[in-house]
Amino acid sequence: MNLPNKLTLFRIILIPVLVIFMYLPISSKYLISLIIFIIAAITDALDGNIARKYNLITDFGKFMDPLADKLLVIAALICMIETSLVPGWIVLIIISRELSVSIMRAIAAADGKVIAAGTSGKLKTIVQMVSIILLLLGAHLNDNIVLTIGKVLIYLAAALTIYSGYEYFSYNKELFEDR
Repeated sequence: MNLPNKLTLFRIILIPVLVIFMYLPISSKYLISLIIFIIAAITDALDGNIARKYNLITDFGKFMDPLADKLLVIAALICMIETSLVPGWIVLIIISRELSVSIMRAIAAADGKVIAAGTSGKLKTIVQMVSIILLLLGAHLNDNIVLTIGKVLIYLAAALTIYSGYEYFSYNKELFEDR
């Protein structure tokens, strides 16, 4: 197994660790969760860059890297619903889009096609991750300004989620024409 794939698996392993810390009744839970989330987000940036730079792109990585990103973001957001950091309807929009695009990619893969992440999808992921970081930081610091910026960004992430989902489906509508 190459390094980018190991980083992807490491990110997946960090997800239950993040969830555990989000629910622990300790005062530093947001700080520890923030650190875990940042480490996971860094592995997301590293694995793709290493894979492209050293031509280590694999089918495993093409499938698991975006899945790991989705699982990380969704896990963090679900935990944040209970602490009222994120409204549930935003999480529902994000989960719906992620499942829909993943199913579309699976259908394409069955036809021997690969649907690469588009610019709007990458931007959506970045905005989601930055908003989660700011929300966790604001919760840890009990800072309303940081929380407000994080909340504005999560609303922007919801809009980007809807747009990128629309873009994926409109660019790939031929997958569904003969079904």
